[in-house]
Amino acid sequence: MMKNVATKEFNGAVTKWNVLHTRVNNRLKELLIDRGWLLMVVGVLLGRAVILSGISPFAVAFFATVWCIHRKNALKVMFALLIGALSFSLVQSAFVAVSLIVFLMLAAWFHSKENHVKIPLFVFISIVLSRLFLFSIVHPLTSYEWILLFVEGVLGTVLVLIFMQSLPLLSPERFKPTLKNEEIVCMIILISSILTGMIGWTVYGAAVEHVFARYFVLILSFIGGAAIGSTVGVVAGLVLSLANVANMYQMGVLAFSGLLGGLLKEGKKLGVSVGLLIGTLLVGIYGEMGDVLPSIIESSIAIALFMITPASWFRQLARYIPGTTENTKEQEQYLQKIRNVTAKRVEQFSDVFGALSLSFSGPEQDPLDPSEATRETDEFLSRVTEQTCQSCFMKERCWEKEFDTTYTLMEQMKHQMEQQGGLTVARKRTFENHCIRSGKVVDVMQETLLDVNAHKKLKQQVVDSKRLVADQLQGVSEVMDDFAKEIVKEREYHERQEKQIIHAMNQLGIELDKLDIYQLDKGNIDIEMTASFYEYRGEGAKLIAPVLSDILNELVVVKKEELSPFPNGYCALTFGSARQFTLDIGVAHAAKGGGLVSGDSYTMMELGEGKFALAISDGMGNGSRAREESEETLRLLQQILQTGIPEHIAIKSINSILSLRTTEEIFATLDLAIINLHSAAVRFLKIGSTPSFIKRGEEMLNVEASNLPMGMIQEFDVDIVKEQLKAGDYICMMSDGIFDGPTHVSNPDRWVREKIQSIESEDPQAIADVLLEEVIRTRSGEINDDMTVIVAHIKKNTPVWSSIPLPEYEAKPS
Repeated sequence: MMKNVATKEFNGAVTKWNVLHTRVNNRLKELLIDRGWLLMVVGVLLGRAVILSGISPFAVAFFATVWCIHRKNALKVMFALLIGALSFSLVQSAFVAVSLIVFLMLAAWFHSKENHVKIPLFVFISIVLSRLFLFSIVHPLTSYEWILLFVEGVLGTVLVLIFMQSLPLLSPERFKPTLKNEEIVCMIILISSILTGMIGWTVYGAAVEHVFARYFVLILSFIGGAAIGSTVGVVAGLVLSLANVANMYQMGVLAFSGLLGGLLKEGKKLGVSVGLLIGTLLVGIYGEMGDVLPSIIESSIAIALFMITPASWFRQLARYIPGTTENTKEQEQYLQKIRNVTAKRVEQFSDVFGALSLSFSGPEQDPLDPSEATRETDEFLSRVTEQTCQSCFMKERCWEKEFDTTYTLMEQMKHQMEQQGGLTVARKRTFENHCIRSGKVVDVMQETLLDVNAHKKLKQQVVDSKRLVADQLQGVSEVMDDFAKEIVKEREYHERQEKQIIHAMNQLGIELDKLDIYQLDKGNIDIEMTASFYEYRGEGAKLIAPVLSDILNELVVVKKEELSPFPNGYCALTFGSARQFTLDIGVAHAAKGGGLVSGDSYTMMELGEGKFALAISDGMGNGSRAREESEETLRLLQQILQTGIPEHIAIKSINSILSLRTTEEIFATLDLAIINLHSAAVRFLKIGSTPSFIKRGEEMLNVEASNLPMGMIQEFDVDIVKEQLKAGDYICMMSDGIFDGPTHVSNPDRWVREKIQSIESEDPQAIADVLLEEVIRTRSGEINDDMTVIVAHIKKNTPVWSSIPLPEYEAKPS
């Protein structure tokens, strides 16, 4: 009980601290950034910044940048610059005041609020004119002063461009996920320029600019590593040495300390601090011994500030430095947001196609509905009576006094015409006894019935077309929905398997840099890893894949390898489920008359997810026209199937395209087999094609279906024949040139079965060649039709490397 109370009190205290911390951060952000106080502090320091004993390009350059980017804070910054310059000297304050006035006059004159091209030129002119004015008051300019004047103007122009790159980084509206290298360097130059304004300030003998320079080196080497740390040291040391020649050795201290600190960053704050102390001592030895102790004091103060800096500040800054863990996470979050937005848009398109499919499918009328049949009969008789009974003087007797008799007689006549194509003599006599204009009524009924049947046929065609369009739209909707799910597919968390794999790799002596387990579904494993190899010799297939096979209890193979060209480099390996079965395929074909152009076409294609397709298409006739038709059929088939649309919808779509694109009687057959290499299940779709055969030892299986060739009619149902294959089976698919080719054979089906069964070879290519040769021999060497045969041998996939069992990983008790 006491423990629960203490836990609640502790949680409450943590919550209060987090709320207070958030409020303080928000208040500081409002004061420093939103209200511009940070710009004012920077302005005071840059107003004091002087290099080369008299050059001060920082103030005007900074004001010009604020004028362009933060116009509302320009007045505050101008007063801050004047205060800083006044704290340095009267000459400095006079120069800053005159140069700011000249810049404001030029900016107001040329109205260059948004013109960033003219601003650097205005800064150059402001600095040059201000120096000329001040120098002319004292004495004429010497050659050296002319050179300094020109250098100061050029530096001011360059600094404007640099500050424009770095100042927006302080903006509260900044959302850029990563800083570019140029922006990092510009930010370092801005910080170094600010430090220049601290020259002359000391605390117990320690120079303030040296303390903060080393503090920033510690921060950036800790976050960005040796490259960023040494860059900060070089730039900061260079700018400080320009401000005071006595600071020349600071460049070596800061650069070497940044390099060592970055190399020792794995030791956290302590390692980076040790790097600074070592750099301070090593560089200080080469100078005067009296400078070593103050330098160590400065480094110690910088380390103390570094140690008390909150870790949240480092994490916040690290988000913008390329190569850091925080930046990587930020990038991943950004990419995930893009993926989610894209997936949502694709899902919306999927919903649109699904809605369109529903609108096209719509409610269908049942032709067996009694009310529908009665309604059709009423409409039919109404059309007949308008042309016959309306002008008859017996209308009142037939349709008022004897309505039921008249209606029943005409309804029976209608049904008899529909079923038998005409009326019997007895039916005619019965109707003649009832109607005085029976001949005309019968003629009108026959004509009307022809119109009604034509209308029904057209209506049915429209319904079938709508159904086809609905199926196609639904297929596209399903494909897009699957694509949306694939986009947002994230790495699934498999903690136990991940620990097992890492433990196994450690036992093998393989250094893993990265391991991503995306999926562990049976038959659909997806694992990526990055490992370091001194010299890669196929360890992925020889060691890692067999170990993964043992851990996951499934055959795993290397799907992709990206190898480093350097020794001890990192290699990226992708592993996936191996197929349980493989195919050996043989093809034999011949054109009519031994020609070069055959009307038959065939293809073999991967469909993804372990599916493989074999297809033969026979264009009507022979020659180039038939070849074009069969190739077009297979091209459309391949493109549609590879999108993931179901086979029966794909075939219906191709048939619709072929039947509508031309008025010529050009047709094509299609013999399609889709084999699942994980389960050995096969689906045959035969459109006007000849039977296929499955050879299983001494047993022969027939596969056939009755469908018209593609392009002959616009609508038809696709018969799908399913079979379960076994290892060692042979699939034999052929065009009609092979099946109907043998002459003087009364039963070609039996002849082909016996020929396939009699071939002793296990090579599918040899079987295809022998079968084609036997057919040609029966015709005395003549080839009277295009001939194509495909033979596929189903084999169990045997891995090259067997699984490697390792001692099981035992999780440590928590």
